[in-house]
Amino acid sequence: MYKTIFFDLDGTLTDSGEGILKSLEYAFRELGFEVPDMKTLRMFIGPPLVTSFHEYVNFDDETTEKAILKYRERYVVKGIYENAPYEGIPELLEELKNKGCRLAIATTKPEYMAKTVTDHYDLTKYFETISGAVGEGDSKADVIMKACKRMNIPENEIKDVLMVGDRKYDITGAHECNMKCVGVDYGFAPEGEFGEYGADYTVKTVDELKSFLLK
Repeated sequence: MYKTIFFDLDGTLTDSGEGILKSLEYAFRELGFEVPDMKTLRMFIGPPLVTSFHEYVNFDDETTEKAILKYRERYVVKGIYENAPYEGIPELLEELKNKGCRLAIATTKPEYMAKTVTDHYDLTKYFETISGAVGEGDSKADVIMKACKRMNIPENEIKDVLMVGDRKYDITGAHECNMKCVGVDYGFAPEGEFGEYGADYTVKTVDELKSFLLK
């Protein structure tokens, strides 16, 4: 049983799809662009927005900056609350905490937004730290290492920490930090992503995640 566990937020602890997708649609329309198909939009959930606008719709730096501003114009007011913890997640966190596990969130969502979500759904109490992005360029490995430093985890013990996430960025970020990663298939990863990027473990449901983490 892992005693220190880091969780991604969107697509892992909470189903944030509605608010993110609607805010993306708003941003594209406000800038006068055709809204991409839903398959493309769903790819935006997980990575930093700057990465998504560059990779998935080929926006240049200037257009990306404008799109992020428009996205947040809606998201911080309304989209952030079009969200909810997955069924069973609060109970899982409570049980892990009661068993003495050290828990943290490592997300590339801006840190103040992540804290707004966890406060709103009464999840903050389960975590020693909520490590999120400060700048647009912060990578998954950056926020993972920040959480390690805040929790005073020695460098030689980082390998004993488990990352839980739903996208390739969680896998690659964990591996960059010498951690293993469990991919949760109930999130937003496209089919085949966990295999392509080498998730160490995969689970299909919150119940399977609970069984894996508590075994």
